Amino acid sequence: MDADRALLTPRGELVHGCADVLAGKLSRLPARTGRIDLDMSGVRFMDTAGLRFLDVLRAHGRLRSVPVTATGWTGQPRRILTLVGLDPTDPLRPPGREGTPTPATTPVAEAAAKRPPAREEEVERLRASIAARPAVDRARGLLMTAHGCDSDTAWQILRETAHLSGTPLHTVAAAVTAEVDRSGPRAPEEVRKALATALARRLRAPRA
Repeated sequence: MDADRALLTPRGELVHGCADVLAGKLSRLPARTGRIDLDMSGVRFMDTAGLRFLDVLRAHGRLRSVPVTATGWTGQPRRILTLVGLDPTDPLRPPGREGTPTPATTPVAEAAAKRPPAREEEVERLRASIAARPAVDRARGLLMTAHGCDSDTAWQILRETAHLSGTPLHTVAAAVTAEVDRSGPRAPEEVRKALATALARRLRAPRA
């Protein structure tokens, strides 16, 4: 708190349950709170639950009659806001008009209705990527355990394997999971070769 201003700084990922966490935090703010600002620069990933997060923030501002902002978006979360038609510098503002939306609408709903048809294919790819995230995270965790590497290195191994084999990342993740924990059918030959190359490059001991 800074006088009557509340500054919230979310960190990590906006996924299922994040809107409930925000609602709980907002309900515990002091009664004197006259403004709520969220610094989103520490958020590195969000799925569609992140949009519900924004709706909860906006609804709280309307209920308490206090201004609310969510600024500082970067990376993948900023890209999602752009894809769904929200302004990443001020995603709580209704697109294409000034003022406050009617209670029956939200910035997310209005943005979806106004989204250009040309973006639909990219939005669908984004949805598919988000749906595949749990498999990718599992494969990354298995690589970290099996090879003693950190999260960033495991991610680079997956990315490089996908690039070298010409295989989608979610397919590589499934193949890596099968290869590392010996579950299910063996990974295709091209993926196994690409994985071996990526492991050799990323885990090579530094020279003295």
